Amino acid sequence: MTEPTTGRVAAGRTGAAIFGLEGVDLTPAERDFFRDADPLGFILFARNVQDPAQLTRLTGKLRDAVGRDAMILVDQEGGRVQRLRAPHWTEWMPPLDQAPLGARAMRLRYRLIGAELREVGIDADCAPTLDIAQPETHPFLRNRCLGEDVETVIELGRAAADGLLEAGVLPVIKHMPGHGRAVADSHHDLPAVPDGLAELEARDFAPFRALADLPMAMTGHILFTALDTRPATISPTLIGIIREAIGFDGLLMTDDISMKALSGTEAERSAAAIAAGCDVVLSCHGVMTDMTAVAAASGTLTEAAARRANRALALRGAAVPDGAEIARIRAEFAGLVGAA
Repeated sequence: MTEPTTGRVAAGRTGAAIFGLEGVDLTPAERDFFRDADPLGFILFARNVQDPAQLTRLTGKLRDAVGRDAMILVDQEGGRVQRLRAPHWTEWMPPLDQAPLGARAMRLRYRLIGAELREVGIDADCAPTLDIAQPETHPFLRNRCLGEDVETVIELGRAAADGLLEAGVLPVIKHMPGHGRAVADSHHDLPAVPDGLAELEARDFAPFRALADLPMAMTGHILFTALDTRPATISPTLIGIIREAIGFDGLLMTDDISMKALSGTEAERSAAAIAAGCDVVLSCHGVMTDMTAVAAASGTLTEAAARRANRALALRGAAVPDGAEIARIRAEFAGLVGAA
């Protein structure tokens, strides 16, 4: 059995999945399913968010369902992709729009984002995006990027990750090994990138290689036609590049396994992702029949996945800073924005 106080997980017992749920409260059916499936963690969306009191209750119920301090994730990049919004939470400009303010402003931004998340029991943020924006980058992704060159993305990506970690929130870098060249939206279609390995290593892979020490990452559902006939999420070749050439030994989760870039059933996709070398399957839409299939197909954490998960979980901070500290950080950030 997993440890209820530390959140540590066990190989062969803890489920190799992260699940969403349908609404603003945990249903009895969801509670029972999560208790039995014992997923590594949970991910929340706007459909699950009402106000701080409700969200704090919900995160507590999710952890109670599995009997441990499970990680709870959200996409809180800022701009179009943020699930916690006004009037209860700060509205942030898109990351690419803030990028000219520099590393200090980016670090403070994510320090504040992290503090808002920890207040309601969320301890992992699916950010920063390390994809490099290019003229052809699909609009679904472009202004979520941090820059248009390797050096800027590395600098601002590190700043964003450091800000989250200072707040006790785990960053999840994405979309590994690089989504910037894609001209299709992987929510709806499979993007195909024709460039060769040398060009990809010099540019697209470089930010992920520079930040490979971070604890968690998410794959991209992208087909690199010069490297494999399978999308990266289910490609042993691309996962091998992530682990070896990029050097990432953190917890590797899939992007949402229900996205239309992938073919086959969700069970088939999940099994293929685990077989390719992903540690965890991300299943976001909270449909019980699909979650049941994903749980069966993804199985339990391997020894390596449990080691990576526990290493990440140990980085979560315990305390939310007091109001005076947050006010000081917010004032400094506002000054940087106002001076721009």
